[in-house]
Amino acid sequence: MMLRTCPVLYSKAGPPTGGWQPLSFDGGAFHLKGTGELMRALLVLRLCAWPPLVTHGLAIQAWSQRLLGSRFSGALLRASIYGQFVAGETAEEVRDCVQQLQTLSLRPLLAVPTEEEPDSAIKTGEAWYEENLRAMLRCVDLSRSLLETSGPNENILMQLKVTALTSTRLCKELTSWVRRPGASLELSPERLAEAMDSGQDLQVSCLSTEQNQHLRASLSRLQRVAQHAQAQHVRLLVDAEYTSLNPALSLLVAALALRWNKSRESGPWVWNTYQAYLKDTYERLRRDAEAADRAGLAFGVKLVRGAYLDKERGVAQLQGTNDPTQPDYEATSQSYRRCLELMLTHVSHRGPMCHLMVASHNEESVHQATKSMWELGIPPDGPVCFGQLLGMCDHVSLALGQAGYAVYKSIPYGSLEEVIPYLIRRAQENQSVLRGARREWELLSQELRRRLLGRGLRVPS
Repeated sequence: MMLRTCPVLYSKAGPPTGGWQPLSFDGGAFHLKGTGELMRALLVLRLCAWPPLVTHGLAIQAWSQRLLGSRFSGALLRASIYGQFVAGETAEEVRDCVQQLQTLSLRPLLAVPTEEEPDSAIKTGEAWYEENLRAMLRCVDLSRSLLETSGPNENILMQLKVTALTSTRLCKELTSWVRRPGASLELSPERLAEAMDSGQDLQVSCLSTEQNQHLRASLSRLQRVAQHAQAQHVRLLVDAEYTSLNPALSLLVAALALRWNKSRESGPWVWNTYQAYLKDTYERLRRDAEAADRAGLAFGVKLVRGAYLDKERGVAQLQGTNDPTQPDYEATSQSYRRCLELMLTHVSHRGPMCHLMVASHNEESVHQATKSMWELGIPPDGPVCFGQLLGMCDHVSLALGQAGYAVYKSIPYGSLEEVIPYLIRRAQENQSVLRGARREWELLSQELRRRLLGRGLRVPS
């Protein structure tokens, strides 16, 4: 194995002396937040854990607008769900939110909320993807502008959803082709990277004329975002999606990586997301990490458990295909642990050429990551960072941030009309996470009781 022959970059003398001390996720860091923030979080997280509200969220939103009117309905949303999970609508509101996070030692990971609608001619037309491109470029600029109040060594990260720039139908076509045994080299990352770089008239035989045109336009959009992001020193974290799309997304990310992850000094500019709840994730991650090492490419990974389990199982059952997901929660956790150890080992050997985001709300996974980092000599502010959603898992995020780890909060922003459908769909995909927030509710309730009874620190709301 290549990793065994490489020198460890971070700790040649083994783990530091003094013993590893696990972080305490007991809500003690909640004293940093205002009472109003705690009350809103407790209310919203309890509401979001109620399945009927999540399942019928879009219908409830439409009903409330008809009953209460757009203004009053909008005010309620801004004071609750929108205020809890969204940075705001304007650049100034986003900047204010980020500055508040920075006072808590947390960092921003901006996300443009986009939702393709396959049955909509408007939201699948070329003009829609071009508008999304402009939104992504603006997100790069906004992410870069936040550097003025960031530390000198902080990476600027933002999320990139590929299906905002290329259609899911094209991704499904590409996926079905690359899954065939002996798939043609015409769909290799090298050929797509060359087409991105040169703007040549790419033709792929498995696609129709219209699909080839859309592929070329999509490659151009991806290239423009990556080029602008690199120029602005912003790193792109590409979102994973459904298994029917992911092979195509990985192909496009591999093409971007060939073009933008070559620099040995600056680390990866394009990262891919790996979902531990899929059975084949560990082997894919191992193969991709070793391939990047052999090619001398920087390698960036966001490691998640995954958000589409119920839907993936339903599709597999409907189509009569093998279920791609792990059989149960413990198997998913085991997969996450294996992937995490694999990546931390790569980081310890490759240093700044390999970056990892531990994107998890699971306390055990975070403990495992921090302990392994200590054992491998990886510094808290090195190429390993942590990620959680804005408005959730703050007892973990705050504890990590106060201990000096790099912690990012995924931050959607935009108007109510843009963001609320996005939030509801994300909540439907993450119902298990929302239902599992019971410990956070208990810690929030505990902190509020302390304040209301006059015990503990009081912070103005």
